[in-house]
Amino acid sequence: MANLNGHERGNAGDCQGAPKATSKGGVPRAEGMEVRGWAKGNAKPQNTYRTQGRKSVHSARDRIRQIAKAKKGTRFTALLHHVYDIEALREAYFGLKREAAPGVDGETWRTYGEQLETNLVDLSGRLRRGAYRAKPVRRVFIEKADGRQRPLGVTTLEDKLVQRALVTVLNCIYETDFLGFSYGFRPKRRTHDALDALSVGIYRKKVNWVLDADIRGFFDAIDHGWLVEFIEHRVADRRVVRLIQKWLNAGVLVDGKRTHSERGTPQGGGISPLLANVYLHYVFDLWAHDWRRQAKGDVIVIRYADDCIVGFEHEQEARRFLTHLRDRLAAYGLELHPDKTRLIEFGGRALSDRKKQGRGKPETFDFLGFTHICGKTRRGRFTVLRRTVRKRMRAKLLALKAELRWRWHDPVPEVGRWLGSVVQGHINYFAVPLNFSAVAHFRDQVIRHWMRALNRRSQKANVTRARMHRLVRAWIPPVRIVHPYPDQRFYLRTQGRSPVR
Repeated sequence: MANLNGHERGNAGDCQGAPKATSKGGVPRAEGMEVRGWAKGNAKPQNTYRTQGRKSVHSARDRIRQIAKAKKGTRFTALLHHVYDIEALREAYFGLKREAAPGVDGETWRTYGEQLETNLVDLSGRLRRGAYRAKPVRRVFIEKADGRQRPLGVTTLEDKLVQRALVTVLNCIYETDFLGFSYGFRPKRRTHDALDALSVGIYRKKVNWVLDADIRGFFDAIDHGWLVEFIEHRVADRRVVRLIQKWLNAGVLVDGKRTHSERGTPQGGGISPLLANVYLHYVFDLWAHDWRRQAKGDVIVIRYADDCIVGFEHEQEARRFLTHLRDRLAAYGLELHPDKTRLIEFGGRALSDRKKQGRGKPETFDFLGFTHICGKTRRGRFTVLRRTVRKRMRAKLLALKAELRWRWHDPVPEVGRWLGSVVQGHINYFAVPLNFSAVAHFRDQVIRHWMRALNRRSQKANVTRARMHRLVRAWIPPVRIVHPYPDQRFYLRTQGRSPVR
């Protein structure tokens, strides 16, 4: 058995197979485990402690990645030394956001960095001795586009730092396990990768029905017991498991009162996205992958965090999948949102059939900020049109209008730079092919709000259209499509090149 005292160095993380643990409540596990011996090429555990250099830190992670990829049943028994290494902690510190809000202790990135080396040595020692204690999460709320409030957790800087270091190590393992249709919060995977995969899948496969599934309150419903059990499929280092449990049990601070729960991971924490992906990997991904291999027709799956889009060729299979999915999620303490989960007729055949029957156009669905619509190209071929979600655009313009009220008397160049960054950020995300008009409309509305704000700065203000045109040319970027067509991006990936914007 590998040494678990945390002093082994020079190897990528000792690993050894272990028997499969008993599942809770008779519910079958998502995947089995193989009994493995020592990983080939691993050095035996050592009892000396030394600080790794940056090069050795990255090479150690590469070895973890290679072992995890080569031996899918391997359980890693020595990982914590990759987390408390001084170089790994320093790398994690400089990877944090400089201006992030402080946690309950009030520590900021700049104040912590004033004595960085001393703080890192102290943190490393506490992690190595097991004396590290997670602090409660400060709860804040942000308003969503539909008017509801989303709870976010603000962790302390040290918790963010350690979580980032641990996530970097665990990603080496889980990135070899996660399936291709999982896109949310993963390295080198963006939202537009998921959007492109969805569009290409719909018009290349025989998709006639689409299930738009949303898990109700997913981050607040994650069962800690099941989560730890899923983590132990791959991680046998009890120190790492206890470290994760410390964050899960740290509690949430609301109005000065600390609350604890056996469910949920606070959104906003550095490790929460990874834990969420691990949970859904075993609960949904592996199950959905096996289910679609038994289907008679084409089935496509795209998942981004807790938002899932599943396309089907046959209606009967779509309805059977939805029934089985509800049972599957219920076994792990989850449920589908009744209002946001819909099964709709969508695709090339749906467009033509509904037109012949006089039933109008197929329904639409929203995914990652875009409304997906059945449409046709100029040559009459089926395509998936993507338009900016109206609710999201309206909410963003209302927030911008309110912000302009606070900036009425700021210098014009300063306001111009800010508005230019807002428009450019909108273009960078929403300027996809066939969405030019929606992006141009957003830009026009921003200009209109700016002109009204300038005219209301004083009773004598009179901003002419000629002057406004000069200001727009100076500060507001023009609209242009910055993303390639979905199939073009996929083609460039297969050729080993990045799409040129």
